[in-house]
Amino acid sequence: MPFALRLLLVLITGVGLAGCAAKSAGAPGGMPAAARSDTAAPSAKDIDLSIRRGVDFLLENQNPNGSWGSPTRTTGMDVLAPMPGSHHSFQMACTSLVVMALHELRSDRPEVIAAAQRAEKYIVDNVSRVKRISPEVIYNVWAHAYAIRALVRMHDRAGDESRRRRIRLLIKSQVDLLNHFQMVQGGWGYYEFDYPTRHPGWSAMSFTTGTVLIALREAHEIGMEIPGRIIEGGLRNLRHCRLPDGAFVYRDTGWWRPRHPINRHTGSLGRSQVCHLAMRLWDEPIEDAMLRRWLDLLFNRLGWMDMARKKPIPHESFAANSGYFFYYGLFYASGCIEQLPADQRAPYREKLVAVLLALQEKDGSWWDYPLYNYHQTYGTAYALLCLAAAR
Repeated sequence: MPFALRLLLVLITGVGLAGCAAKSAGAPGGMPAAARSDTAAPSAKDIDLSIRRGVDFLLENQNPNGSWGSPTRTTGMDVLAPMPGSHHSFQMACTSLVVMALHELRSDRPEVIAAAQRAEKYIVDNVSRVKRISPEVIYNVWAHAYAIRALVRMHDRAGDESRRRRIRLLIKSQVDLLNHFQMVQGGWGYYEFDYPTRHPGWSAMSFTTGTVLIALREAHEIGMEIPGRIIEGGLRNLRHCRLPDGAFVYRDTGWWRPRHPINRHTGSLGRSQVCHLAMRLWDEPIEDAMLRRWLDLLFNRLGWMDMARKKPIPHESFAANSGYFFYYGLFYASGCIEQLPADQRAPYREKLVAVLLALQEKDGSWWDYPLYNYHQTYGTAYALLCLAAAR
């Protein structure tokens, strides 16, 4: 290679790395540059305005059948999503997250109440359509988990006993399906590339397992019977995936390469919160100090996840982070914050709110990864759930 061309490549690479480093360190404590602020913490009025803008975005983009999201936008680099089952799962998961958010916000606006009712009808009428997509793809586990959490909130606010009974039957059906698709190792994942068996066995993902266990805990708390074998299998998987410093390997085969960046703390910034929260809710010995440690790591080094935000290819960023861990990670971090003693929550809430308000899009949405036409829905729902808890 000619010397001049080599020199040009070195210069380009150096500028690129400097730019990435600047973005990662672009705000105090590793916060995304957009969240930098020398002003006072966001006020209640600021939070309320942000919430209203987010809700208005959802109202403007609800589908006629009451759902949110669609397969209508592509990037040419879309994730594997066999038709039509992948989109049944994506749409159900997104709609369930929005229903969760609208319930937590408890708005008295008539248009919000009407939108929530249409979404609830969609869930009740369509949750049974969500099935395994193909021998290799099991995105439906996300839909089952988030549908349970939406149905639990619908159950809590149901006006009559007959509706409660119907909702409980739907929750039981989703629990049964999660039992059906629990992996032989005990956790849950969303791919099966080796053995398309009744109980998949390719590799359970730690964060998917945490997501499911939290949903099952909410179902348990309204009196649903959850077989102990399912819970113990999930917790066993999380124990296996947990490293001594509290990081979680991406999937249970991660122990083959425990020092790969995706399995270290920088790659676990969006996973450790959901996994620790799931373990704590099921009475595993996760202490406040461990929750604080990983909240501090998340906010001090959020630039590692921010570098992945809006990148179109999964795991293309540093530490093999994917954009879709950004708001997902913040949502479960919010759950960890609420587990702390009341007098320890405020500083973390302020950091979380500052990030969310700074990154809200001009149209009122939040998004972190281009996923067909679902990303603005799930990102906005996660953010609103965080703001509802902080408010």
